[in-house]
Amino acid sequence: MSANYENFNTLRQPIITEKSHAASGDSNQYTFRVASDATKQQIKAAIEAVFEVDVTKVQVINVPGKEKRRGAHTGRRPGYRKAMIRLAEGQTLEVAEEV
Repeated sequence: MSANYENFNTLRQPIITEKSHAASGDSNQYTFRVASDATKQQIKAAIEAVFEVDVTKVQVINVPGKEKRRGAHTGRRPGYRKAMIRLAEGQTLEVAEEV
């Protein structure tokens, strides 16, 4: 399956934190920031097309935006959608290992 524009529009960026990096080694799980309207099926298809791997499980979380203050003024940062992808045994993504 070849990657197209929709697949790259679905996946925004990988999330590289200590917690996600530890999960990539222990449970073969990777975390991505995805489009806010992306479904689990679209995310799975995008990962399989772009990275040519087998996805076994997709979990999606809507992360709410934080409220920030500067003096007397309050504002709100935008929220985002996060997807945690579990790959089949023996497969890895080079995206998280380069950092």
